[in-house]
Amino acid sequence: MSLPQLFKNILPYVRPYRWLVILTLTLTLIGSLTAQVNAWVLRYTVDEITLLLSENKGLQEGLHILLIISIILIGKEILNSFIQFGQRFYGEKLRIYISRDLAQTVIEKILTYKLAFFSSGGNQPGKLQTRIDRGIESITRLVQNFFIDILPLFANAIVALIMMFNANFYVGLVALCIVPIYFYISVVQARKMSEARRNIRSLRENKSQGILGILESITVIKSFIRENIEADKQLGLQNDLTSAQMRIRKISFVFDGLKSFIEQIGVVLIIILTAYFVLSGEMSIGAIMFHILLFSNVSAPIRQLHRIYDQMNDALIYSEGFFDILQADHQTESSGSYKPVHIKGKFELRNVNFTYPDNQKQTLRDINMVIHPNKITALVGLSGAGKSTLINLLDKFYHPDSGEILLDGVSLQEYDTTYLRDQIGLVLQKNHIFNGTIEENIRYGNPEATYEDIVDAAKRSYIHDQVMELSEQYQTSALALSGGQQQKIAIARLFLKNPPIIFLDEPTASLDAVSTEQIKNSLDAIKENRTVIIISHSISQIIDSDCIYVMEEGSILEYGTHTEIYNMNGTYKKIFDAMARSLNIDKISKTLE
Repeated sequence: MSLPQLFKNILPYVRPYRWLVILTLTLTLIGSLTAQVNAWVLRYTVDEITLLLSENKGLQEGLHILLIISIILIGKEILNSFIQFGQRFYGEKLRIYISRDLAQTVIEKILTYKLAFFSSGGNQPGKLQTRIDRGIESITRLVQNFFIDILPLFANAIVALIMMFNANFYVGLVALCIVPIYFYISVVQARKMSEARRNIRSLRENKSQGILGILESITVIKSFIRENIEADKQLGLQNDLTSAQMRIRKISFVFDGLKSFIEQIGVVLIIILTAYFVLSGEMSIGAIMFHILLFSNVSAPIRQLHRIYDQMNDALIYSEGFFDILQADHQTESSGSYKPVHIKGKFELRNVNFTYPDNQKQTLRDINMVIHPNKITALVGLSGAGKSTLINLLDKFYHPDSGEILLDGVSLQEYDTTYLRDQIGLVLQKNHIFNGTIEENIRYGNPEATYEDIVDAAKRSYIHDQVMELSEQYQTSALALSGGQQQKIAIARLFLKNPPIIFLDEPTASLDAVSTEQIKNSLDAIKENRTVIIISHSISQIIDSDCIYVMEEGSILEYGTHTEIYNMNGTYKKIFDAMARSLNIDKISKTLE
C-alpha cells in the first residue's frame, strides 16, 4: 500500500473530526512561529551585548536587555506550554476516536463475512487478531504523531528555512541542499527495511497463532507430555523473529550514522559561511548563533526522519493486512430478499457439489435428496462423510459449487439470509458458550425473552435444577459449568428460539447417560411438527427417524426407513451393527431380561 492510498483509506475516519484537525493545525502554525523566537532573541542579545562592551558599558546599562529577553523568553515558554498541551491533547483525542471507529468498523465488517473467509488460509483467529490489533495501532499512531510530531517539526523547519533565506541567501541555500540528501538516504533506508518488516509481520502473526494454539490445546499437550515440542516450535519462531529484528537494527544503525555525518557537515558549512560574512563585515557576530539555531530547527525533522519513516512504514505494512480484512467485500454474505409468511420446511438438493476453500478434496459429490417437512431425517456415516457440511449448506453458511438447494420450492439463494436463519435452530456437538452469565447465554436464543421464558427453557433442557443449586443461580458465569451442562445451555437456547426447522449435529455426544436421556426426551418434544435433520451416532436417535440417508466420502449410498435400508445389507447395516456392538447389546439385553 502506498502512502496516498493509506491516507485515502484513513480519510473517511478523520473527516468526522475535522474540527480537531483544524484546531491542531492552527496551534501548529502558532507553534512554528514561536519556535524561532530563541534564534531572534539570541542574535539580539549577542549583538546588543557586543555593542555595550565595545562602548565600555557594563551591567547597569545592560539591565534593560536582560529584562527584555527575560520577558520575551518566559512569555514564549508560557505560550508554548499551552500550544504543546493543545497539540498533544487534541492529537491524542483524534487518535482515540479514530481507533474506536476503526475497531468498531472492522468488527461489524467481519460479522458480515461468510464462513469461507474464516476457513481460508491465513485467516486463522490468532493471525486475524494480530492484523487487526497491529493495523489499528500503527494507523492511529501515525495519525497522532502526524499532528504531534511530524507536522510541527516540518512547519518549524519551513519557517526556519524561510528566515535563513531572508537573512542570507547563501546560508539558506546550504541548509536547503542538506535536506534532500538527508531525505534521499532515509528513503533508501526505508526501502531496505520494508521487506524485513513484512517478514516480521508474518512471523508475529505465526507466533500469535502458535500461542493461541497452545492455550487452546493445553490439556492435550500436557496429557501427551509434549511441552518440550511446543516450546521448541515457539523457540524456532522466536529465533526467526529475533534474526529479522536484528537485521532491521543493523540497517538502522548504519544509515543513522550516515545521516548524522551529513547533518554535521551541514553545521560545519553553516558556521564557516556565517563566520566568513561576519569577518567580511556583512553580518553581525550574533548571526553565527542565529543561523546555527535556525539550522537546528531545519535539521530537527531531518533527525526525526528515520523515526517518522519507521512509523509510516509500519503503518503502510500493517495497514495492508488491516484494510485487506476491512475491504474484503467479496467475502460478504450474499442475501436474497424472499421472506415467505410461513415456512413448511421441505428441502430439495439437486446435483449438489461442494469443496471447502483451500481444500483440494471435494467434500460433497452429486447430492440428490429430499427432506420432508414435519419429518425427522437422519444423516448417518463415518467421520468425514460430509454430514456436517451438508448442514452448513442448508444453513447457507456456504454455497454449493454447483447444483441447487430448494426450500419449499424456492432456491435457497433467493431467501433473505437473516430471515432464513431465524427460522432454523442449530445445536452442535460442541456449542460455544459466551463469557457471561447463564441467563445471558440462554437469552442468546431470543434477546426479547423474559426471565420466566429463560427459566422455562432451562427446565425443558433439564438444567434448571442444577442452576438453582449454584450460589448465584442464573447469574453464575456460564464458563464455570461443565461441558455437559454447557451443552444443555445451548439446547435451552433452541427451546427459547422455537424455530420451525431444527438441525442437530451430535447434540448429546458430550453428555452422560442420564443427561442424554433427559435431552432426548426434550428433543422428542420439540421435534413435533417441525422439520428436523439430525446427525447422530446414537441408535435411539437414528431409529426414531422417518428417513435415513447414509453418506460415505461425500456421496449418498442408501436412503429409506431404518428397516428398509438395514435389510439392504449394505453400509448402513455395517454402521448400525457396529453401533450395537459398541454398546454391548447382548449383555445389556440379558441384564434387562
